[in-house]
Amino acid sequence: MTISSKSLLRLVFLGIVVVSATTLGVSYAASGLGATTEELAAERYASGSATPVVPTANGTTVISTDSNSWLGRQSENPRSKAELMAFAPNGSVLYYNDSHTRYWDVDPVPGTERTIQYVYAEHLNGSACPDFLSASYYNESAYANSVDRSVWQTYAEAQEPVGACTRNGIVRTNMTTGESTTVYSAITPGKHSTRWHDADRINATHIAVADIFLDRAFVVDTRSENVTWQWRATQEFAPNRTSGPYPGDWTHMNDIEVLPDGRFMLSPRNTDRVMFVDPTEPPGEALQENWTLGAENDYSTLYEQHNPDYIPASRGGPAVVIGDSENNRGVEYQRVDGSWERTWSWQDARMQWNRDTDRLPNGHTLMSDSNGDRVLEVNEEGSVVWSADVGFPYESERLETSDESRNGPSARAAGIASSHVGPIEGAWLRAKGLLASPEFQALYYISPRWMGSGDILATLLGTLGIVGWIGTETWWALSMRARLSRVFAR
Repeated sequence: MTISSKSLLRLVFLGIVVVSATTLGVSYAASGLGATTEELAAERYASGSATPVVPTANGTTVISTDSNSWLGRQSENPRSKAELMAFAPNGSVLYYNDSHTRYWDVDPVPGTERTIQYVYAEHLNGSACPDFLSASYYNESAYANSVDRSVWQTYAEAQEPVGACTRNGIVRTNMTTGESTTVYSAITPGKHSTRWHDADRINATHIAVADIFLDRAFVVDTRSENVTWQWRATQEFAPNRTSGPYPGDWTHMNDIEVLPDGRFMLSPRNTDRVMFVDPTEPPGEALQENWTLGAENDYSTLYEQHNPDYIPASRGGPAVVIGDSENNRGVEYQRVDGSWERTWSWQDARMQWNRDTDRLPNGHTLMSDSNGDRVLEVNEEGSVVWSADVGFPYESERLETSDESRNGPSARAAGIASSHVGPIEGAWLRAKGLLASPEFQALYYISPRWMGSGDILATLLGTLGIVGWIGTETWWALSMRARLSRVFAR
């Protein structure tokens, strides 16, 4: 029996749809997501559980997680639930908090054993938001009036169509007693591109903040809430000529680190670079251009990075360890003769959107693999020695290693080896590299936790199959109608 070309093409489309649907069905069934979010969280990381839920580790591991839902608590899968958690060295849960929409930076508080400082975002419905464009709000808000009113209006108007706002807060919490104190907070209009991801302690009264909304770094006196210093990206870059859309999500200033010498290290994600500024200088002269690491669109160096951590000369630096997010790897660059040289990198076939990489004092490296849904620790030889499955981790810290694990050595000083993948992993990494774009990564950001790289590809393939099938059938029907019209017109 001869199969017509149309029937054969229909079978091809049907096969694509069936294979895609089967792949997704198997992944969903294997994920065990029949339980509610609350049941899953209680089963995995219920606060106060004395039973180990992750492997033992050399210290207390604190992890903050992102969320891909609007409010963070309305979809029934773990990835739609932001969490802040700490695991004791024996693997039991020391602390758990899921009260906010998103969690970002988390640091130990100096001079304490169980107190952390973290940054959160709380999304608010439009009815709970102030009138950001009113003169009274601008005059009364120390955060708003820290910039010229024309600047404030430009940024606020860009977020007005969102119809929502975000409370950004910096909180200090004792994980033993649960006692919490809000150190500083401010409300920004909009959601995605207005959340603060990082704040770093300068001293007991002053904090440095990476301000994604206003494309700047600023220092705030937490007693008065007055901004005492700021560096805005417009002092160096021309809007609409670089980075993302201005002023909607232009530089995406996602990280700030106060260095031992008093300088600030900044991560304007959308510019694919790490920068250094000196807050003792006037803002227009603060940027140290000869220290800049990376350049926009130089994706071989950095590609929309997160959470760079500085290693000083006393530990074998200057060097910077970075979550090279869109390149799906952790990297380290050493300062050599006034320029930067890559001295270490690590990735495996599972890694997808690394958003934090910290060098630990023992020479190991702790990483947050956001779209790989895990936190992992690798040793000097590149072997994974500890890992925990965590939905959408953003930052991870070993509490006893000080802020940003700053006591870790550089790769060059400690002889830490880069990873070397096998041929199969290498082929998969090259395939992922073809799809390593912010647009593809955004699919991970909005997809359920159980969907991995293969599932997203299956979804795209299945969608193309359905659209192609419908389009082909439509074309055949229209062609047939046209032929019939010509026949009857004779």
